[in-house]
Amino acid sequence: MSSAGGDPKLLRAVSRWQIVGLSINDVIGSGIYLLPAATVALLGPFSLWGVLLAGLVVALLVLCYAQAASYFDQPGGSYLYAREAFGSFSGFQIGWMIWLTRISSAAALSNALADAVARFWPLAGSGSGRIAVIVASLSFLTGINVVGVRSAARTGVILVIGKLLPLLLFVLIGSLYIDWSLAFSGTRPDPHDVRKLGEAALLLLYAYAGFENIPAAAGEYRNPRRDIPFALLTMIISVTVIYAAVQLVAQGTLAGLASSPTPLADAAAGFGGEALALILTLGAAVSILGTNSNTMMMGPRFLFALARDGYGPEFLARVHSRFHTPAAAIVTQGLIALALALSGSFVQLALLSMTTRLFAYIGTAAAVIVLARRYGDRPDALKLPGGPLIPVAALVLSLGLMASASWQNLAAAALAFVIGAVIYHFPRTVR
Repeated sequence: MSSAGGDPKLLRAVSRWQIVGLSINDVIGSGIYLLPAATVALLGPFSLWGVLLAGLVVALLVLCYAQAASYFDQPGGSYLYAREAFGSFSGFQIGWMIWLTRISSAAALSNALADAVARFWPLAGSGSGRIAVIVASLSFLTGINVVGVRSAARTGVILVIGKLLPLLLFVLIGSLYIDWSLAFSGTRPDPHDVRKLGEAALLLLYAYAGFENIPAAAGEYRNPRRDIPFALLTMIISVTVIYAAVQLVAQGTLAGLASSPTPLADAAAGFGGEALALILTLGAAVSILGTNSNTMMMGPRFLFALARDGYGPEFLARVHSRFHTPAAAIVTQGLIALALALSGSFVQLALLSMTTRLFAYIGTAAAVIVLARRYGDRPDALKLPGGPLIPVAALVLSLGLMASASWQNLAAAALAFVIGAVIYHFPRTVR
């Protein structure tokens, strides 16, 4: 499978701090604006600790990606690491599952956008209004990617600022109104309800997901072996602090948080008025659209690369004669994402995307154990404390999270894996 990192002319000289901005842009999307309510509904008074624990778990995975990235200058990310460690079939399956993750993520994000818009346009919450928001957003993002809109590093940094400012306002103003008895109230989760706790864990991890995208374009960065590990570690620390602060303010200022479809906007309205609620709603919309734009841009590159190497119909490997983009792959992904978006809710689709995404996490954590023995002596290679302890812990946790997924999501992932195996073993002849 060809690299899915993208056109090397796109981000050829991206600096260290620009990579930090891009990594934060990929992670902060819909999760922080919508998941505080679901987290409280599932974990009650332990929600804040759940956010911090999820950050710690993701930090283990981030360290695995940071170590793997320190070995290579080439693009590819999870696909590259699995291929180098375990061979072409494993690499193909990881690339295939990453593409499916992009589809389910796009579908989840379009539903999240409808939930956010419903705060000021109630019709977007259900029925034809919701369908209109989903169709319009996915059609718009598909269209601009067909035409060939390029997402440069500066744009990524600007989007990060646009995402962070509303959240910082929310935290700074809201911290003055926290009711500490309310912040840690609610129904305690049943420790024996493994399904519910597993759902909470997957939803929390969804809020941190996206960091794995940054190494995919490693060949386009100025000094990827040094700068990607730095960016990933800076990102996970920054995002965890932001998420914890936002969760605390939301819990401490909104009594009905668990049942709110737009938790941050509703909390902001309570202590800052409708003007602040509007800022949070606009921030959520910008954040979700920005993240989904990245998803709709990068996802078709995996599909295009697969088709170009003989895995999939030939028309998916064609480049548009006028726009010079993989238009067929872009439109195909847009249509599949649209069908999936109209069939499920944000929470359902977020859980599905995390189930497929775990394949990349499991593959990378396992690959690091192998790659460390092979490339650990390379100059500037990152050496994690404890040798294989961190990758093994990340691998065990990822497998545990996979086991906690619903049987429906596991069945869908297993079916996708089988389809990927068939596609891999019966390629068409590439002319």
